[in-house]
Amino acid sequence: MEEQMRQEEQSAPQEAYQAAPEGEKEKNVGMAVVAYILFFIPLLTDAKEDPFVKFHVKQGLLVFIGAVLAQVLNFTIILMPLGMLALLGVIILAVLGIINAVNGEQKELPLIGQYASKFNF
Repeated sequence: MEEQMRQEEQSAPQEAYQAAPEGEKEKNVGMAVVAYILFFIPLLTDAKEDPFVKFHVKQGLLVFIGAVLAQVLNFTIILMPLGMLALLGVIILAVLGIINAVNGEQKELPLIGQYASKFNF
């Protein structure tokens, strides 16, 4: 009797692991996280068709544009403090986006998230 219960306990986690198709979900979460680091990489893979990944790619593109604009501000001595502040804001937005992607959420980022839906690709 005890041996049968042990066998059932050992086989239960394996069955749950095999039943859940989490491999694809993990890949998509990974691609969503990559979208905030290099937004175009997920567009080169099969993950580009996933709406979850697309959402984060669009926001990642806006974060990238914000980083470029912050660096442009850093080229002038007078606007450098503003550029550094903008760059800090971009880093915070990227971290928030990565946290949302890891949690499997599609939350819009503050300030720029509302503009992400305007991109069509």
